Amino acid sequence: MVDDNDKSTPNAPSQTYFRDAKAMAATPADVKEYPNSYVFIIDMPGLKSGDIKVQVENDSVLVISGERKREEEKEGAKHVRMERRIGKFMRKFVLPENANIEAISAVCQDGVLTVTVQKLPPPEPKKPKTVEVKIA
Repeated sequence: MVDDNDKSTPNAPSQTYFRDAKAMAATPADVKEYPNSYVFIIDMPGLKSGDIKVQVENDSVLVISGERKREEEKEGAKHVRMERRIGKFMRKFVLPENANIEAISAVCQDGVLTVTVQKLPPPEPKKPKTVEVKIA
């Protein structure tokens, strides 16, 4: 176990790094590119929209995260088997330069989160500059 406060190994990964890496590895995603957008599709079963967070960090990293909490135990019930994952979900995606971070939408339906990032319009091709030549 690595302690965040341990200064003896300054280059060692922190406990937060391990927790985030585990959450990212357990969160599969599909990414599609369309002519006008990028679409990220992530299964988030059992999560409500309030449990899911979609953010952009450093103007270029899309971060999708959430947390599934353990159900409350009913009196007299005990778990015989627990296979469904509980805890944090997270994925980070580096967005391309043409991603419009001002035009992002997210919809969660039937446990599937769909995040759409619109593309910026392509830059106008530069027109050649014409300079008038004067003859003296």
